[in-house]
Amino acid sequence: MGTKKPGRLGKSEYLEKLAPMELELNDVARWLQHTGQRLMVLVEGRDTAGKGGVISAIAGTLNPRQCRVVALPKPTDRERTQWYFQRYVPHLPAAGEIVLFDRSWYNRAGVERVMGWCTEDQAQAFLAQAPVFEKMLVDDGILLFKYWLTVDQEKQEERFAERRADPLKRWKLSPVDLESRARYADYTKARHEMLAATHSKRAPWTLVDFNDQRRGRLTLIRHLLDAIPEHAVPETLIDFPPLGQEPLKERFKGGLKPI
Repeated sequence: MGTKKPGRLGKSEYLEKLAPMELELNDVARWLQHTGQRLMVLVEGRDTAGKGGVISAIAGTLNPRQCRVVALPKPTDRERTQWYFQRYVPHLPAAGEIVLFDRSWYNRAGVERVMGWCTEDQAQAFLAQAPVFEKMLVDDGILLFKYWLTVDQEKQEERFAERRADPLKRWKLSPVDLESRARYADYTKARHEMLAATHSKRAPWTLVDFNDQRRGRLTLIRHLLDAIPEHAVPETLIDFPPLGQEPLKERFKGGLKPI
């Protein structure tokens, strides 16, 4: 008898479970600043998997000057002539920083390869070079985490339909997204080859079930927090100095006033 899958996680329960993780994420941010460590998270997956949602959940309560989200547009004509990894290097984290990649260099192994935007030789070169590139990052001390968000085709179709019906989400439907529906099997084959070639002990892939996006976010964040070394640092309490004078109501001259 199979194990019954849990039902869809409600919003209130999700927020209740997320709250202590947000505090721990802030502990991680302070630890990074205290130690000078660098953290980089790659979030990959099919269209509609929920990449943007989990990235927002991680970054939502963090200082945006310390935690950056990188979602690069398509390469320029000049960038197409560069070493493939070159356009990503300027976005790597410095000491104390967190960088979250909403798609990354793995575009080459997925959408570029399937859509014919790179040659097969270029795709094979990428699969050979990516583990070497990532080994260099890890050997230099960067904490690198790679997540693939898994979603069933039936669930993906539900989300495509939801985006088409909702005018506030319709912008998420690009021509590439629509084309991906017809190439589902091709994407599956490309993903299998990518995971096989680039999963390594130094930079492993972690697959996370995102058929329920809220539950998937909690699973991913918990895994990330548990995988980071002990990150407790003393918290500095902030004491407000006394005001120099009695509080005054803010006033404006020249007829200006707040709306």
